[in-house]
Amino acid sequence: MAVFGLFSKESKSSLDKGLEKTKESVLKKLSRAVAGKSTVDEDLLDELEEVLISSDVGVDTTLKIIDRIESRVKKDKYFGTSELNKILKEEIAALLNENEDSTTILDESSFSGKDGNPYVIMVVGVNGVGKTTTIGKLAHMFKEAGKSVYLGAADTFRAAAVDQLVIWSERVGVPIVKQKMGSDPASVAFDTLDSAIKNQADIVIIDTAGRLHNKINLMNELSKIKKVMQKLIP
Repeated sequence: MAVFGLFSKESKSSLDKGLEKTKESVLKKLSRAVAGKSTVDEDLLDELEEVLISSDVGVDTTLKIIDRIESRVKKDKYFGTSELNKILKEEIAALLNENEDSTTILDESSFSGKDGNPYVIMVVGVNGVGKTTTIGKLAHMFKEAGKSVYLGAADTFRAAAVDQLVIWSERVGVPIVKQKMGSDPASVAFDTLDSAIKNQADIVIIDTAGRLHNKINLMNELSKIKKVMQKLIP
């Protein structure tokens, strides 16, 4: 079952439309980069690098793509910009295929707790960045890999946060620990980890309320959550 299988037809349709907009944006940027140019030279590759990075491709991946295109141009003697889109598509596809063949989605050794205890992930970030949705996807990925997962609803500030996490726990089929709104987030995290240890779970994922790094009280709250959980797992 793919992660996208968790979404309704309406949600997937909305996602497809969003991806189509991203595709159009990238293509427009590429078109502007090659406009009026007849050869693929160093300046054009620099512009292509900027386009890819600004399109959230990622620095490391972008550099790999640029290196591949540069080698391809030298090897195959492609100098026209008309071939650039074709080469770009082929090299990105090749890079994706290599990653699929050489890596696994889940590295067992990276998510193993010490001394038989659960591996704990506390998800933090500002409001609206998709923390709860990411937790749902992580829980699905871990479960598909054969891991037992517990979710902790430690965002007790936002009314809909707990409800959203409950929906994800039901979709994925993993237990969730929650308390009433306004409860101490550290208490929720402690109860979650305590239940996970007693039931020999592999992974614990703690949701937290959105916060900015310059909000001292909220940042101190994260420290408190960590310290409380360390009472169970030093």
